[in-house]
Amino acid sequence: MTRPRVLVTRRWPDRCETAISEAFDATFNRDDVPLGQEQLAAALHEYDAVLPTVSDALPAALFGGKPFRTKVLANFGVGVNHIALDAARGAGIIVTNTPGVLTDATADIAMMLILMVARRASEGARELRAGAWTGWRPTHLIGTALAGLTLGVVGAGRIGLATAERARAFGMKIVLYNRSPVSAGAMAALDATQVASLEALIEASNVISLHVPGGGGNRHLFGATEFDRVNPGTILVNTARGDVLDEEALLASLASGKLGGAGLDVFQNEPALDQRLLDPPNLVLLPHLGSATATTREAMGMMAFENARAVLSGGEALNPC
Repeated sequence: MTRPRVLVTRRWPDRCETAISEAFDATFNRDDVPLGQEQLAAALHEYDAVLPTVSDALPAALFGGKPFRTKVLANFGVGVNHIALDAARGAGIIVTNTPGVLTDATADIAMMLILMVARRASEGARELRAGAWTGWRPTHLIGTALAGLTLGVVGAGRIGLATAERARAFGMKIVLYNRSPVSAGAMAALDATQVASLEALIEASNVISLHVPGGGGNRHLFGATEFDRVNPGTILVNTARGDVLDEEALLASLASGKLGGAGLDVFQNEPALDQRLLDPPNLVLLPHLGSATATTREAMGMMAFENARAVLSGGEALNPC
């Protein structure tokens, strides 16, 4: 019996690639570099399933030619703003993602960014590596204590709530802004307050953490207007998607001195980086490490694999988008 043909667009953890190769006639991207648009367009006609990642742009134009052989795009990741969902669905292709399994890893990164900005960790590390440290002194690299500050969480999904839980352990107060009501249990556990608008959250917060999906109406959700409203010295971190944050407005706010600092794990045009982001000393940058633990990445890959296998065996997708 002929096995389904699948394309894996980037290198995945060994266990995942082994499972895929045993179940399917699999093609792997051994060079581990992003595929071009022509390659991705061709793949939709040549493979029963394509297993993409956030580095694979699948715009609406790719879904214009029919018929497609691909039945499922089993995405490695929870965010799918790199895929034109309506166009894919219109072409009869199921899109799946990997929710839940990266919650703790990404929340850890968000909390780490908050701490690094507040305690000026990157500045200190650079000073040491440059051989510029002259020793301990009472006024050296004075940072901000988190206890008693208010964390505003924009997007109270799994990751946002997990970040709030970590912040509570540091003695922070919690304010949530979400499109729908947060459960009474979660609110009670966090001793949190839910506000009705992003403006209200900004006004109540000393630290703001972004946890909303990218694309659509969330593009530049946090822009010049929002930066104008932040309290002086506010810390902002983004572990969601790069386009949620207007980087031009971020740079302007840092330059004005109103924003106390920021931490980014995601960027507007990944992997291209606006080189001006390298300049502010109080801007901490990470190369999209939110889910980068061995257990998390393996779990993501296995979930994507199981989604592809379910659809290609005639069943229902486990995590449809």
